[in-house]
Amino acid sequence: MMKNRIILPVALIAFSFLFSSLKKPDKPIFGIKVEVEESIYKFEPANNGAGPVWCHGNTCIVRNGDKVIASGLETIKGAKPLNNIRWMLFQRLDKEKCWELIQKDEKDRTREPCPIGRLNDGRVFLSVNPTLTEPDQYDGPAEPRILQFDAANMQSGYETLIPEWEGHPEFTEHSYRSFSVDATKNEMILFQNIGYTHAEWTFCDGNGNWVSKGKLHWPWGGEYDKPQPIRVCYPAVQLKDSQVHFLGISDIEEPNQRWRDYKFNLTGRKWDYDFRKLYYTRSEDIRTGKFEEWVEVADREKTAGGIFPCDMWIDPDGKAHILWTERALDERLHKEFFPDEKQSYALNYGIIENGKVVFRKAVMLSNKPNMILPGRGRFQVTPENRLFIFYYVHSENNEFRENRIIEVMPDHSFSAPVKLQLQRPLNRFFTATVRAGSEPSEIIDVYGKDDKNEMRYVRIRILPTR
Repeated sequence: MMKNRIILPVALIAFSFLFSSLKKPDKPIFGIKVEVEESIYKFEPANNGAGPVWCHGNTCIVRNGDKVIASGLETIKGAKPLNNIRWMLFQRLDKEKCWELIQKDEKDRTREPCPIGRLNDGRVFLSVNPTLTEPDQYDGPAEPRILQFDAANMQSGYETLIPEWEGHPEFTEHSYRSFSVDATKNEMILFQNIGYTHAEWTFCDGNGNWVSKGKLHWPWGGEYDKPQPIRVCYPAVQLKDSQVHFLGISDIEEPNQRWRDYKFNLTGRKWDYDFRKLYYTRSEDIRTGKFEEWVEVADREKTAGGIFPCDMWIDPDGKAHILWTERALDERLHKEFFPDEKQSYALNYGIIENGKVVFRKAVMLSNKPNMILPGRGRFQVTPENRLFIFYYVHSENNEFRENRIIEVMPDHSFSAPVKLQLQRPLNRFFTATVRAGSEPSEIIDVYGKDDKNEMRYVRIRILPTR
């Protein structure tokens, strides 16, 4: 009898543990309401290697009070690539039911979409990079400019600001530029790449003076077959309290000669790019012109995987919250070079504090075939510093597509996801981010596209905690 009395409680405990492990995830602790889902404009592909969402890491939408402003692209009919597009500006008032085209470029040509930012003093800025070439030239020099608008009257024209740089950099239409503002201090910073060696940067203070400028040199790839600088592209950049935080991905031609030769035999293409190392750096005070040593946040070099930065937010304590995607390996090389490795896909969240990665966790991980896969994501910060993630999920064949939202809790755990019932889920998108001067908000303004040649807008409201 004593034996039974001991075994029975143990069995009940084991059963209870098993039952609890099979419980469904907790219900979301917040609600959402999709208030608007609509088209802004349709576009013709420019076939120049870029597109309306190509300036990853930046944003092309900002919110200014009850007004939302977005930049778009117009493909110039009959113009030859690469510089065959012009910028457009749209706005929408919350009380209105449609978008209005308010201004567009009538004379210059460029290649890439134009990042946008707004300041609390009522100014809106557009980062442009018009070419200095003739219409029949394929590529060549360009001149970075900042266009300044009045948020209260966006139709009233603009002032052209010419950033000041260190020396005379040779800019081209391939800018890979990053534009960020500190709305509370009325400051801004612009990065623009020069070839495969470095980025030029320039900082404008609250008085409108370009008081600091310099070069951000890329990390060194000494381990490659041919040692070289590791160009860093598509960064998420935040300027806050004179600090600059920079999170970007390696973007160089395939450095592994064996893999490069193998891929050439498959594709017949001499070039193929490496997006396999995620890097972070910061400047404690950009006025000094000094940046800290590069931090390698994630690395998929051994199995030719893939990484892409999504977003970054600097919290009130100065910690950098980061978001990125990872793919474990390149399927083309799998069988020949690393047949025992397993494929996986992840949307990852992490925290960097004092130059060190102190936390990382998958928002969503898929490591089996025929599974739902995570896509890219963006942060949304509320006035109470609650942190949400808007992200995309899809099946391998893209027959299933969906956008979801989760909350990052104070202990860095995640709420259960809320699934959005959208007519057309967005796979590439921008949000009205604090990195571009939009205020923290319970409204998530999303601007992006699916597989159609159309730019769309979704307004989502985070409802009070249940």
